[in-house]
Amino acid sequence: MDGATQSTCNLSYWLKDALCSEHEPLIKLDCDLQADVCIVGGGFTGLWSAIEIKQTRPELEVVLVERDLCGSGASGRNGGFVLSLWAKFVSLAKMCGEVEAERLCIESSRVICDLKEFCEKNSIDAELRLDGWLWTATSAAQIGTWGATIAATRRRGHAPFEVLSHETVPLGGSRAHLAGVFERISASVQPAKLARGLRRHAVRLGVKVFEKSPMVGLDRGVPAQVRCQHGTVKAQKVILAMNAWGSVFSEIRKAIAVVSSDIVITRRLPRLLEAIHWTDGMTISDCRMLVHYYRTTPDGRIVFGKGGGSGKMAFGSKVEGRFDGRSPIESTVADWLSRIYPEVMKQDVAQSWTGPIDRSSNGLPSFGALPGSQHIFYGVGYSGNGVGPSMLGGKILRSLALGVEDDWSRCGLVQPLQRAFPPEPFRYVGAQIVRRAVAQSDHAADEGRAPGMIVRGLTRLAPAGLSPIRTNADGSDNPPAAA
Repeated sequence: MDGATQSTCNLSYWLKDALCSEHEPLIKLDCDLQADVCIVGGGFTGLWSAIEIKQTRPELEVVLVERDLCGSGASGRNGGFVLSLWAKFVSLAKMCGEVEAERLCIESSRVICDLKEFCEKNSIDAELRLDGWLWTATSAAQIGTWGATIAATRRRGHAPFEVLSHETVPLGGSRAHLAGVFERISASVQPAKLARGLRRHAVRLGVKVFEKSPMVGLDRGVPAQVRCQHGTVKAQKVILAMNAWGSVFSEIRKAIAVVSSDIVITRRLPRLLEAIHWTDGMTISDCRMLVHYYRTTPDGRIVFGKGGGSGKMAFGSKVEGRFDGRSPIESTVADWLSRIYPEVMKQDVAQSWTGPIDRSSNGLPSFGALPGSQHIFYGVGYSGNGVGPSMLGGKILRSLALGVEDDWSRCGLVQPLQRAFPPEPFRYVGAQIVRRAVAQSDHAADEGRAPGMIVRGLTRLAPAGLSPIRTNADGSDNPPAAA
């Protein structure tokens, strides 16, 4: 790949696998260019934005610059869950009202179905399996966590989740699943293969993609100038699609907290998966505040991840190099995998990796223009659920960048960047304290006891996770989750 396979020790298993059969040339930016739109970041948001813009306005010059390889960031390291926004309906409704929340959730399900057709039409082998998502409880305290979401969606006349009876649980091959709900329109993908496929499609459409070309500065004049190590791009419009790396900008940094997520993947275990009757592509998440998420792969492996478990966080804008390589808590994540699936031994774990998550306070992404720079746009805050919603993000950023007045440019996810976290060093110190409290709360739930009053108070300060409001079976509220 003309250098693309160099320094692969920091790449996730997903990206190494995606690069194995790829023969696309790697092109670095080594000159000065002019463009109508320059996109910074070659992950899902940047690539979908590029594709949407070129499909809408083929005559425009669109340039995308990526610091490493397209898909090497969060887009190529996540668990490969393609989820809708329905699980976050309550938070979404609080932000933009129930009518708009309903519309966005419907659209978020629709694009998942569209993704299958898109991959087939454009010969992208992303290993997509449309087998649904199990939102489950692995302790008594987690049962009913989904209650507020189920009630809110039913009031709007929707039933995206099927409540599973005691007789139908456990699913997913584990007796650790005590209860759950199932969302049928959800999928799993090999995320790096999807990212690399989007890159190829973008290039076919005429997008100029430059990898190994990190941005070193942004001049915000009109036109704006994106300065890379060995070249520049002058553009009328700039889209910052940098995920956690967007924290280098103070406006974005105040709105997100960068935390870690850690994943292990096993060797091929097809006989074991057949024995426990878990051979489809169904994705699974529990209701812990430091969430566990897991699924199988088409070749018979188990992928198991833990959000926020390492306690690693970014201080200020220091993301680069801090969330790369092998997971520092590989043993802990492997232990949890074995607790959910006792048949899996530690020696079955083949690889691990870590990556950053751009956590927003309400668990939802936001889009818009930087204050004072109405030609520079951002998309940030996916909070660990970006594979599916990034497809919406591409549509939103397309309309914003092209100045189109439509349902996307006016949608409820177009929000100004507000300060959601305190400045450093209070942010870092406070986040560590809250994370420890969240971990203690999860541990207490695992042991069937209530956490102490101080721990309960601190967990209320955690950003919203998968479920914006945790409820017991009787409907009473618990602190917000922190996935």
